[in-house]
Amino acid sequence: MCHQRQPFAVCIATAALLSLLITLGCSSKSDSEETFTVSASAPTAVMGAAGSTFIAPLMGKWVGAYQQTHPKVQINYRPIGSGAGIEEMKQGYLSFGASDAPLTDDQAKQMPPVLQVPASAGPVCIVYNLPNLSVPLRLSAKSLSDIYLGNIISWQDPAIVRDNPRVKLPKAAVIVVHRSDGSGTTNIFTSYLAKVSHDWSWKSGHGLSVTWPTGLGAEGSSGVLAIVKQTPGSIGYLELNYAKENGVPVASIQNQAGHFVQPSPGSTAAAISAFSDALAKDVRTPIVDPPASAADAYPISGLTFILIRKDRSDPGEQQAIKDFIAFAISAGQNSAEELSYAKLPDSVQKQGQEPLSQLTANGQPLK
Repeated sequence: MCHQRQPFAVCIATAALLSLLITLGCSSKSDSEETFTVSASAPTAVMGAAGSTFIAPLMGKWVGAYQQTHPKVQINYRPIGSGAGIEEMKQGYLSFGASDAPLTDDQAKQMPPVLQVPASAGPVCIVYNLPNLSVPLRLSAKSLSDIYLGNIISWQDPAIVRDNPRVKLPKAAVIVVHRSDGSGTTNIFTSYLAKVSHDWSWKSGHGLSVTWPTGLGAEGSSGVLAIVKQTPGSIGYLELNYAKENGVPVASIQNQAGHFVQPSPGSTAAAISAFSDALAKDVRTPIVDPPASAADAYPISGLTFILIRKDRSDPGEQQAIKDFIAFAISAGQNSAEELSYAKLPDSVQKQGQEPLSQLTANGQPLK
């Protein structure tokens, strides 16, 4: 298994060596919790992929299901953050990458020709550590943006009290936690803040990395989670599946309709539906802060994209990549809701199939 930034040829050599060791009767066990099964016969394709932490649980589900029916295809996905995944794609280290921030036209020009395939959608949830709070915390757009701007420093601030009537809030300081690495989750969250707050848009903007006005930085979702779990009074942001798995509470966020909505597959699907016309024109359209007509929509949601080189020299590898991604955006969507993601609507699935049809090997179309 290739964990470092290694060319594809090195990955092939590593896989071949593992296969040889198994053939000779040698075995070993990793110190990590993951278990890998390597066929005694040489694999037909070995894919090294990396990027978004946001999509990692669903990607793991896809890889496991796909390899059940394609045992000679080996896929190693590393959740290193969207920014690092984009950089490794740029350097040519990956079979495919994953990013919660689609490439802009300018970014795409700086890379070999890359196709972007919408593969998943989910909510970015606001997690917190308020031990004596018996009901979900409620936050308006202004309260949440003011917390991350550093304007709200106490959990008994009048704005939070208004959001949570008849709720006993703690006499404690607000401790802000954010990602320190280049993160697609950060891109979705800051895109929301920039849309709902002029001050945020002017001071920090949005992107994989921003200048944070306040707070503690942590690397990866695991870093954010660790600080929030250990620090009473803290608040951070995570993908919903990770928050649920680790038993941290998530806030209800007020949408444009005035409703405080919990993050869920259904409320994310409502956000996608609200932007259906815009997505049909450009699937990279952000789906944060949907209009008031989307009364049930959760306002901090986003799409994750698979990044694939349009052409490569190895037809077998390119075909294997195409087949796996085609599975992920079709049958693989049936696993989405059980892991707290939204199933992509048929229209977006079809938009994903279109770039796959453009993949080539040595300039020749694939089958």
